[in-house]
Order: sequence, then C-alpha cells, then structure tokens
Amino acid sequence: MPDLINTPRAAVYSMALNLVLGMALAAFGTGQVFAAAGTEVTTAIADSVDLDQAAALRLSQSVVGKTVRDFTLQDREGRPVRLSSYRGKPLLVSFIYTGCFQVCPVTTRALQSAIETGRSVFGTRQFNVVSIGFNQPADSPQSLQSFARQYGIDAPNWDFLSPDASIVAPLTREFGFSYQATPAGFDHVLQVTLLDAEGRIYRQIYGAEPSAEAIGQPLRQLLNSTPVSQQLRLDDLIDRVRILCTFYDPTTGQYRVKYDLLLEVAGGVTFALAMIWFFLAEWRTQRLARRKQSLQTRSRARAINSLSVNVDIDHSADTHAL
Repeated sequence: MPDLINTPRAAVYSMALNLVLGMALAAFGTGQVFAAAGTEVTTAIADSVDLDQAAALRLSQSVVGKTVRDFTLQDREGRPVRLSSYRGKPLLVSFIYTGCFQVCPVTTRALQSAIETGRSVFGTRQFNVVSIGFNQPADSPQSLQSFARQYGIDAPNWDFLSPDASIVAPLTREFGFSYQATPAGFDHVLQVTLLDAEGRIYRQIYGAEPSAEAIGQPLRQLLNSTPVSQQLRLDDLIDRVRILCTFYDPTTGQYRVKYDLLLEVAGGVTFALAMIWFFLAEWRTQRLARRKQSLQTRSRARAINSLSVNVDIDHSADTHAL
C-alpha cells in the first residue's frame, strides 16, 4: 500500500519507528505506513504531533465527487489565476511546501516522471497540472518559481500556484488535504487529486511516488469520457484515438499501442462509413425514383388534359355542323 502521510522524523529513529508503526497499523487494520521525510532533527518522537491517519483518509475520500469552489491564487509571476480557468480539461492538483527537502521533491519528481511517461499518449493539451504551496507566507510565487526551476519543471501544462494565507484552510478542505505543523516542518497527506473537466474531484491518488499507471489510468478514463468539443481539431481527434488505443505495460513501465484495438477502431470506422454511403445511395435512389414517378404522373396528366381538349373541340365542331 502507498504511504499516506508525510511526517518529518529524526533519522536515528526511523527504523524503529517504522517497525512499531507497522505493527500498530497491522493491528488496527489500516494497511498504511508513515513516510520519513523533511529535514533531519534531533527532537524526540513525542515532540512531533502526528496526523490521525484514519481521519485524514476519511476527509480525503469525503470530497470525492464534489465540485471545488472557484478560488483565486497567484502564479509564479504573481498574476492572479482562478481555479475555474482550468475547467474544460482534467486537472491534477498536488499540495507541497517548498521548505520540504525530501518527500515533496520526491512526490513532485514522481508526478513529473509519470506525466513524461504518458506524454506520448496524453500530450500536454489534454490536461493540466497544478502544484499549490500551502505553507504561507513562505510559499510565495518567487519560492515556487525557484522550486520549479530547481527541479527542472517547465511543462507548458504545469503551473505552480500560491494562495493567500487567508484561503489556505478552506482551500485545503475543499481538496480533502490534511496537514499539521511540526517542529520539523509539516505532517501532511501524500495525495494527488484528479479533477474532471467540470471541476469535480474524480479520484485521490495516494503515495509518495505515484506511478505512471496510478495517474494515467484514471486520467485516461476521464479523457475517454470527456464530451467531444464541437470545434475538435484533427490533432485533438488523433490524440483521442491514440488515448483509446494505448495501454500501460507494467513490465516496461511504458504505454504501448494496442494494435488489435486500433484495428477494431479502424474496422468500426470503415463500417460506419460504409453504412453512411449505403444510406446516402439508398436515399439518392429513392429520390430519383420519386422524381421519375412525379414526372410520369405529370406527363400522364398532360396527356389526359390534351385528349379532353381534343374531344371538346370535335364535339363542338359536330354541333356547329348540325
């Protein structure tokens, strides 16, 4: 099971702590473990206030299916950005704090790796990624800019946002994100939140190192179910077909094209085109038949009218002769 909570711990206690927690969590049936992270400190374990893992998980899951409110944050340039501006595409959201030197960078790198692994399939136009700095005022736009630069994150669909300190609490609650200040930094939930194109929370993805499959599988589900835009470009159509015809291969850790599915899609398209051609041909044939029948009907009517006129003329001539 993936880690759920990032808790700063002294390195000298990490092995013993993991053993004790493993036994305790096994007894309570949570199936989760804690991650050792943050700066090394020499404070006693008792000095660190841990999050309640079960309560954090309940809160995290309770927001699934809910629409996130439209908060306004700042990007790396200090410009205001509304969360609603990301609607129309799936959105991956992670909460970080720039003072974290172990788990937050690891989680961010894992997210970056997962996105790069799926880039050949999902591209960068199909979805967006946002990392939000929750430690205010330390996680300023400038700090987030330095964080992104330090870890080489320059994807065009990935933004780093800084909220005002006054909205951090309601913002994190909307995403079901729990955190707790400690002498070493923060204990916080290790999660990436996936929103659908309407801004509803679709899935919580847990763990310090989310895999390409853990992120790609629900993202692929969303992309396949997203309504097709009326202004769909050829590139977008090709992306949709590529997403539909690929799958994640756990043996290689990469996405591969499923050629049999591609052939099925091609066969389906061919059948659809053949049916369209058939119905158009049938419609044209019936139209020509109706037109021919109409011409014949008008021709017979003219012939009858002409015969009637001739009869009237002959009858009139005979009457005059008498």
